[in-house]
Amino acid sequence: MSGETASGESPFNPRLMAGVVVIGIIAFIALWALIALGPQLSSGKDGQGHALSKAAPGYAGIVDLIERAGATVDIRRSPPSYSYDDYQPLIVLTPTHETRAEEIAELLTSAGGAPVLIVLPKWRAMRIPGSDTKPGWVSVGAPVAPPARLLPEAPFGKVAIDTSKGQVTKAPAWVAGRQIGLSLPAGVQTVSGDGIETLAAAPDGGAVLARAREQDVYILADPDLINNFAFASREGARGAAMLIDGIAEDADADSIAFDVTLNGLGGGRSLLRFAFVPPFIGITLCLIAAGLFALWQAWARFGPALKPGRAIAVSKAALIANSADLIKQADRELEGADSYVASLRAAIARRLHAPAGLDAAATDSWIDRHLPPGGDLFSALARRLPLARNKHEFLADAQALHDIRKDLIRDS
Repeated sequence: MSGETASGESPFNPRLMAGVVVIGIIAFIALWALIALGPQLSSGKDGQGHALSKAAPGYAGIVDLIERAGATVDIRRSPPSYSYDDYQPLIVLTPTHETRAEEIAELLTSAGGAPVLIVLPKWRAMRIPGSDTKPGWVSVGAPVAPPARLLPEAPFGKVAIDTSKGQVTKAPAWVAGRQIGLSLPAGVQTVSGDGIETLAAAPDGGAVLARAREQDVYILADPDLINNFAFASREGARGAAMLIDGIAEDADADSIAFDVTLNGLGGGRSLLRFAFVPPFIGITLCLIAAGLFALWQAWARFGPALKPGRAIAVSKAALIANSADLIKQADRELEGADSYVASLRAAIARRLHAPAGLDAAATDSWIDRHLPPGGDLFSALARRLPLARNKHEFLADAQALHDIRKDLIRDS
């Protein structure tokens, strides 16, 4: 046993334990907040193909170029809950190879009739640990065509996604009544189907840029025309900017909105997330404050400790009260009449200095002579009290005797 323990001191430091508890509470709250808001707080530097990525498959370059040109660009981490008739953006969807057609169909429905551009995925990219690439960049990548079931059938019908075997070539795109020259990469990715209209064709006949026949929904089959890979040259960057501008003009869009929910960077609806965003963040803070106050009240006692009282109080009044309770519980109130009369007689005779040697009847007569005329006599009440037939009569006569005692000896 240590010297501190042997001397009676506690081996635990109260301040240290309080610090451990406070840190644990803060860490617990922070953990749940990060779980709820983690996707929305992500920087997007994961090397994948979305608007926040600065890697080759990403679209941060075109976003930055559009902003520098003075246009409005929005990064959407959740589907819009409302729309305006006089304002509609061009919503750009960047699905992955694992995206399901149902997810794209839900976003098309939530767009509320706004034009949508779907940029098909192409690259399977990854970063080799220990490589010299910058954070958020990729080390290697391989072109992999997405499955045809990626696109919902409602707006496009049956479609097929192919990869051309040709080399780098140029192809015109007719968008919004004007021609845009595109520099197609080698192995360009194309889409074909009966429910789409070709706006830019590859040399083998497949559509690089297409539009649904019944809706303002566009498909860009090869992402290399607008992603960061296209910004490797001035010509590619110019073509990407003109292509996005042409699609927005053809769709009569007022701005550009890149959706990143399909890339796992959105904030879905959940009770846990609602607890940390307005307006419910106020309720969460109130609950946290209430918990901290309860913890503080448990830790620091206010006022002296409450000691349990005695079952039987120590005093003459308590003794009398306990005796009275016992008599009442035993239903023996009427049997104490003689003792009560005797105690009052002795108290009055002793205080008034009655002559010695008087019996009970003589003492009662002596007491009667000291009473004022017109009132009840002590002797009459002393004889009547033991003959009481019920508690009410007993209480009335006992109170009268007590009043005589109080008047004669001047006490309570």
